[in-house]
Amino acid sequence: MVFEFLQSLADVELTEGFTLLSLFLGGIIMSVGIIVARTVRLIFSKYYAPKLPQDSAKNFGKLIYFGIIILSFLVFTSTTNVDFSGLLVAGGIFGIVIGFATQSVVSNLISGIFLMIEKPVKQGDKIEIPSSGVVGTLLDISTFSVRVRKFDGTIIRIPNESFFTSNIRSLSSTPVRRSEAIIGIAYKEDIEGAVSVLEKSIRRSLPFVLTLPKPEFRIKELADSSVNIEILVWHPRDDWDAVGPHLLKVAKNALDAAGIEIPFPQRVIWKAKE
Repeated sequence: MVFEFLQSLADVELTEGFTLLSLFLGGIIMSVGIIVARTVRLIFSKYYAPKLPQDSAKNFGKLIYFGIIILSFLVFTSTTNVDFSGLLVAGGIFGIVIGFATQSVVSNLISGIFLMIEKPVKQGDKIEIPSSGVVGTLLDISTFSVRVRKFDGTIIRIPNESFFTSNIRSLSSTPVRRSEAIIGIAYKEDIEGAVSVLEKSIRRSLPFVLTLPKPEFRIKELADSSVNIEILVWHPRDDWDAVGPHLLKVAKNALDAAGIEIPFPQRVIWKAKE
């Protein structure tokens, strides 16, 4: 009965070389392909996706699913006797036109794949892109773009190509960070005394500053009106908010309390005798 049914389908020719049987077999192949694609994606999501960043796992899942669907379609076309050469020629010409029109789209897609493979940063990292002045938290890397939440609460979308080819500074990849500040003292003041005052005040007022590496104090510049001292302190990465924004304030209050002058710009004018 089944053989006779298949034979009857093979005898019905819809177009030249294309029968109901080939259409029936093609439908089975596509159905099996969809089932396999969903099963493989489910296995990937259950056993392998948790080991990857959320955005990378999502994109790899899409690539696996649609890759199997496309492979199933190619198998389906190979089971038919229809000549696709004319369609391929037309498709090739159309593809060239579309390719020129969508260069940036393809470039963003390929850059997104490379970003997921290389993983220079991961979701949740605090990053800085110096060339564009973007500083914030990486939300996700999608197929064509990257989303970053800036520290002012706004979200900026960056094309994958621009993100991939830019210098990216990770602010979360190391457990400790260094904060810097520059403060000036008058030329008449004792440098060693000022440094001692600054060091004691930093240790007292900023408990998150590490003792190792210990704070450093360098003479940055002999400026027009002051001797500029550079302050370098190390602290845990997540405690930047408790150190970085407060370092200058603590330094100024300490110098004021010790009676050490922080000069403003001055000019010495000599008047010639008449």
